[in-house]
Amino acid sequence: MPDIRPLSEELQEIAKTQLNEDPKRIEDDLKYIKEWLSKQPHIMARTDDQFLIAFLRGCKYSLERTKEKLDYFYTFRSTLGTYFNDRNVFAPTTQKILDLGVMLPLPEPDDLGRKVLLLRVGIYDPDEIKVTDVFKVNFMLMDYMIMKDDRFITTGVVTVLDLSGVTLGHATQMTPTVVKQVMKCSQDGYPIRPKAINYIHTPPAFETIFNLFKSFSKEKLKNRLHVHGEDMDSLYKNVPQRILPKEYGGEAGTLEELSKYWKKEMESMKEWFQEDEKFKSNEAKRPGKPRTYEDLFGVEGSFRQLSVD
Repeated sequence: MPDIRPLSEELQEIAKTQLNEDPKRIEDDLKYIKEWLSKQPHIMARTDDQFLIAFLRGCKYSLERTKEKLDYFYTFRSTLGTYFNDRNVFAPTTQKILDLGVMLPLPEPDDLGRKVLLLRVGIYDPDEIKVTDVFKVNFMLMDYMIMKDDRFITTGVVTVLDLSGVTLGHATQMTPTVVKQVMKCSQDGYPIRPKAINYIHTPPAFETIFNLFKSFSKEKLKNRLHVHGEDMDSLYKNVPQRILPKEYGGEAGTLEELSKYWKKEMESMKEWFQEDEKFKSNEAKRPGKPRTYEDLFGVEGSFRQLSVD
């Protein structure tokens, strides 16, 4: 029998109807993915059932998509060392980011049963902390959720993106290269399904630029992006007020309590994160052509390295 957590009745139903999960097939599907991984000379992968089923669920049990996503997942780990090396939960910068509570999964789901993440991107001091370190901790938190939170994978994710406190210092760190790395890694490498992104406390200039981008967006994505500005009642129509932290008018405890909880949870995974660093791709061993940084992200971002050589 596969070594996986049993889903609640609610999540079982969602997995069955939305993700094509068939309990009778799980064992065979896991076996298939493990056999495929064992034949990939370039991938050093985790093979525990709980980890692999997250990818099967995130890919709606398409075996081809699961293989592709796992391959990308490990390729990004070798090409984006900035985010995936030295994953020490007790490193001073990581501790600082966890204390601040930049990314906080909320305790209760929304009315559709979906996991809700609160992201406070303006809370850190850009003179002290680099945005790449913030994303590094965010990816660690996402790995925690893959391993520990079935709702995160099964129901999809709703994000509340609080832009209060965002300065020019924050904005200048968000270079096109960083955005491309993080977006590509999240979308192509992680088995998560974004269901909605809610922007609140947006700076005055944000809306004009955002609406321009939105006008060129596909319909599916348009319907999932919501800009509320300072209008919290508008947010509450999309994310129930009661599930938010006290500071946002909700009942989910204070931001400090949530930050302390998640810091402790992340610290409990210290050994797991240390061990996890060894799982990555070795492109020199990939059959055929190795994947390079340029293949994944284009040539921009590698000029500095070229000029140094």
